Amino acid sequence: MKTVRAYLSTLLIAALVFASLPVVAAPTAPQGMDLVSTQSVLAGDRAGADRERINEILARADVQDQLLKQGVNPADVEARVAALSDAEAQQMAQQLEQLPAGAGVIGALFAVFVILLVTDILGLTDVYPFTR
Repeated sequence: MKTVRAYLSTLLIAALVFASLPVVAAPTAPQGMDLVSTQSVLAGDRAGADRERINEILARADVQDQLLKQGVNPADVEARVAALSDAEAQQMAQQLEQLPAGAGVIGALFAVFVILLVTDILGLTDVYPFTR
């Protein structure tokens, strides 16, 4: 009986050691590779959808006409939308969604005007000459 216990004890210890080896020797991620969370991927998709919505509104003919009447180059507006952070793009898209149907153009133009004005005052762009 003692010999059976000795063999079983040895086998049990060996089984525990071998069972724990994969955990100890598990490969780690290389230093250059970072894991991407699902939330960050979804946030990137959301930001892309917000930018598409903004670009759809800015691509409308009536919006383009109003931009030109205000003296704003549509190419500058496209560059500015591309330079928005994800949070700014989300905020702008939400504001555009909340505008009434008839006032959407005016509100969108006002939002673009304010964004261009602020960045011009900060010296990031050169759109309005009266900010110097």
